[in-house]
Amino acid sequence: MDKLKRIVGIAWMTIGLASIIVLIAGAVMNIDVHGKSDINKPVPWLIIITIFTPISIGLIIFGWYALKGEYDGVIKT
Repeated sequence: MDKLKRIVGIAWMTIGLASIIVLIAGAVMNIDVHGKSDINKPVPWLIIITIFTPISIGLIIFGWYALKGEYDGVIKT
């Protein structure tokens, strides 16, 4: 069970980092000065990135602790 927690820790760190990269890449591709849709405006993207960056960082930290073994032996079966 402890090995599974460490493997899932790697997954959490990967998901956290990938979500930040995908959000920033999506913002760079979709922000357009001449666009008329809401997705082309920078303000919604800034709001979304501002809200989800701490969540992604939290996933990375959670995954790091799981990888280090901080949660080993927490659940006793």
